[in-house]
Amino acid sequence: MARSFRRKSPTGAEAPAAHAFEPGTGAADGASRDSSRGRKDADRGFGAWLKEIATIVVIALVLSFLIKTFLFRAFFIPSGSMEETLEIDDRIFVNQLVPQPFDLQRGDIVVFRDTEGWLPPQEEAPVSVLKEALIFIGLAPDESQQHLVKRIIGLPGDHVICCDADGRITVNGEPLEEPYLFPGATPSDIPFDVVVPDGKVWVMGDHRNASADSRANGDKPGKGFVTIDDIEGKAAVIAWPLNRIGFLGNHPDVFDGVPEPAPAGS
Repeated sequence: MARSFRRKSPTGAEAPAAHAFEPGTGAADGASRDSSRGRKDADRGFGAWLKEIATIVVIALVLSFLIKTFLFRAFFIPSGSMEETLEIDDRIFVNQLVPQPFDLQRGDIVVFRDTEGWLPPQEEAPVSVLKEALIFIGLAPDESQQHLVKRIIGLPGDHVICCDADGRITVNGEPLEEPYLFPGATPSDIPFDVVVPDGKVWVMGDHRNASADSRANGDKPGKGFVTIDDIEGKAAVIAWPLNRIGFLGNHPDVFDGVPEPAPAGS
């Protein structure tokens, strides 16, 4: 219990009492409680911040994985066969909703699996854990499988010929004016006359003089045609390098005048 002590002044009057503080009742203890409460609030705030950041990261990874699995997938361009539309080492995103549920169109730039042996065998290179993680969530291209990228010139049933009297490729009798060709390249130095079978497409690179495309693979089991089921999707965007970021078009005006193919046997 606190006691009061009084002392007499030189005049004989009692001086005011000096009070002793009991533990836990003074200003010093109040400051200590405030400091402890502040530390706890700070700890709770930091923990909540970490939890929020972790939640955002998990959601972002899940969304990235879902986008990579069902919508878009990253690829890189290893050769100059599609110059100048696509340059070596460009990174592109491919729309996996093409060819299903959306249909392919003439002029589409597509990425497809090399199931016909157009490319030489590839040696497996070691991949870091970080890159494997980025590939898994779709932020880095998967280089473990053989893929090619070309432009669709002929759809199933189309009659594609090279070349007419003016050196142009014709599709169902309609000549093509192809503005996407590499400067100075001819539509084709290799003559051909094909009818595209059901479930297949005829593809060519934009740099025709440097593209081993459908024309150069007629001796393969698939006769140079690409099976639609092997198509991973339609190239939609150049994502890297930064100075080349942009959308990829399929030049529909080039094929506007192409009539529908004649019925089989006609």
